[in-house]
Amino acid sequence: MSRLLCVGEIMVEMAPADGGLFGMGFAGDTFNTAWYARRLLPDDVGVGYLTAVGTDAVSDSMVDFIAAQGVDASAVQRVPDRTVGLYMIQLQDGERSFSYWRGQSAAKTLADDAAALDAAFAGASVIQFSGITLAILSDAARARFCAALTRARANGAHVAFDTNLRPRLWAGPQAMRDGLLLGAGVADTVLPSFDEEQMCFGDATPAETIARYRAAGARTVVVKNGADRCHIWDADEGEATHDPAPVARVVDSTAAGDSFGAGFLAARMTGASALEATQQGAALAGKVVQKRGALAPEIFE
Repeated sequence: MSRLLCVGEIMVEMAPADGGLFGMGFAGDTFNTAWYARRLLPDDVGVGYLTAVGTDAVSDSMVDFIAAQGVDASAVQRVPDRTVGLYMIQLQDGERSFSYWRGQSAAKTLADDAAALDAAFAGASVIQFSGITLAILSDAARARFCAALTRARANGAHVAFDTNLRPRLWAGPQAMRDGLLLGAGVADTVLPSFDEEQMCFGDATPAETIARYRAAGARTVVVKNGADRCHIWDADEGEATHDPAPVARVVDSTAAGDSFGAGFLAARMTGASALEATQQGAALAGKVVQKRGALAPEIFE
């Protein structure tokens, strides 16, 4: 597997810093995955990012930032008269909450052109997207996006879906459930979080989560559960579990799931089993939650 393409929205991030101030950066769930994956994968494995941004100075800076992180930005679409979204993180006891400003986000238009999607997907061996990727799109664009993923799978791409829920981005609970099942239906690998599945579908056990995504057509499902046991099912390898190593102090849980996905996909792309990939994903996430902000370069130093 020679190239990973992550798809979604990268935003201006305002994250808590020392002294009650906020520091500005760029982040977003699927971009976070691309960022971590770039640091884990061999140099000969490409990592790219597909989104849409404006033509303003902040958008220019964002595209420059993507490229400076070693992530290929050639598929980024530029949309006049739009800009990029912004979010602010508030922290309490290591848990984060978000405030968003994304009304004019160009990323909402990333699936408006089916031909552009096909062109971007053509060079990817693995394509990763999330529940947020789907949630920011209109109904028609969401269907267009999933149809393009179906074509990419038919051409040999492996599609990975991190369900990552943001209920406020959806029209309502049923729309969210429908959207997740639509995304799962075009994915080979699904990476849900059990607390979100409980909230969205009322699951009583991780086994129910696995059963639903197996029925949707996934061949690998890994149910994350915070610091608790991960439950794994793979069509070729069967069932397994993994207990993440305890973390002494959670500083900031931002990007925990995103980094898990990066560790998991990077391991799979280099030949690891689903269990080994889960172990790598959990280990990386355990390091990330001990640092502030979505991107933690210090853990690679």
